[in-house]
Amino acid sequence: MPFTPAELRFDHACGRDGDGRWRGWITVTVDAGALRRLGLDPARTGPAPGDGPSPPAWWHAAGERYAVERGWPRQDR
Repeated sequence: MPFTPAELRFDHACGRDGDGRWRGWITVTVDAGALRRLGLDPARTGPAPGDGPSPPAWWHAAGERYAVERGWPRQDR
């Protein structure tokens, strides 16, 4: 990944939902300077424009590798 450990922050919260089941939430925060280095604007609140350049090849490869390692797509449905 293009980020250093100091540029990332991970927060995890747990609690019970309305049915009494335990749920967990994870928040990932990335330093604004690290996003700018990748050509991303951290102040942008809307969707990215569709006519811009595609993310780099390593971005797609990392996403596919991440998904496959976690068993996606699931074949049992």
